[in-house]
Amino acid sequence: MKIVEKSKLWFGLSIAMIVIGLLVGLFRGFNLGIDFTGGTMMQIHIGKTISVDEAKDITSKFALDADIIHAGDEKQEIIIKTKKDLNNEQRQEIFDAFKEKYNLTDKDFRQAEQFGPAIGSEISRRALLSIIIAAAGMLLYISYRFEFKFGVAGIIALIHDVLVVIAIYAIFQIPMNSSLVAAILTVVGYSINDTIVVFDRIRENIKFMGKASYGEIANQSITQTLSRSINTSLTTLLTIVTLYILGVESIQQFALPLIAGIATGAYSSIFIASPIWVIWKNWEKNRGKYRTIS
Repeated sequence: MKIVEKSKLWFGLSIAMIVIGLLVGLFRGFNLGIDFTGGTMMQIHIGKTISVDEAKDITSKFALDADIIHAGDEKQEIIIKTKKDLNNEQRQEIFDAFKEKYNLTDKDFRQAEQFGPAIGSEISRRALLSIIIAAAGMLLYISYRFEFKFGVAGIIALIHDVLVVIAIYAIFQIPMNSSLVAAILTVVGYSINDTIVVFDRIRENIKFMGKASYGEIANQSITQTLSRSINTSLTTLLTIVTLYILGVESIQQFALPLIAGIATGAYSSIFIASPIWVIWKNWEKNRGKYRTIS
C-alpha cells in the first residue's frame, strides 16, 4: 500500500480542513458556549425527575437557548445555564413558570448566580498548559525510546488532531464548552497510541529491510499495523457513538468531540505522522549527499 507517496494529498486534505475551519472561525466566529461567554445559572428543585426536553419546553418561552442538566442524587433538580445575563425579575419569572407547572414552593428555588467569561479563560489556559506539558513529555519519551524525528512527527500529528477538531466545531458551528476541552485532552492522550504502534513497527522493519528506502519501510509498517489501527478505532468509536445516541445532553457534549478526535487521530497516525518522518529522513539523507558532492 503506497501511503507515503501520496503524502501531498493527505497533507493537502488536512491543511484545507484546518484553514477552512480557522477562516470560518475568524470571519463568522466560533460558537462559544456559556463556559466561555459567561451568563446566568439557576438551580431548581422539582421534586421528581423530569426530562431535559420537558424542562426546555418551559425555558423556550423565554428564548434562553439554555443548557439544562440534572443534579442531585435522584436527579430531582435541574440546572439551567444560559448566555443571557438575567436580572432578579427575569429569574423569578422563569422560576414561576416551573413553580406553576410542578406546584413548587419558593424554597425550591435553590440558587441563582451570574458568572463571567473568566472561568472559560481559566479553563482554556490550564488546558493549553496541560497540552504543552503532555506534548513535551511525549516528545522526550518518544525521542528516548525511538528517535527525535519520531517524537516531532508524533507531536505534529497531535497538533493536527486538535486543530481538525476545532475546525470541525467552527465549520458546523457546534457550541464550544468545557466538555470540548476535556475531550481534546482525552484525544491527545489516546491518539498517540496508534502512532507509537506504527513507529515501533518502522523501527523493527529498519533492521530487516536495510536496503529498502524510508518510504518503502514506512509503507510496509503502515500496512502491517493498518488492521490493528482500524479495528481499535472502530471499537472505540462504536462505544462512543452509542453513548452519543443514547446519552443525555451532557454526555453528548463530551462524546461528540471524542468521536471527531478519535477518527482524526486514526487518520493522522496513518497518513500524517509516518510521512512526516519519511520526508525528514529523506531530506536529511539528500542533504548529506549534497554536502559530500560540494
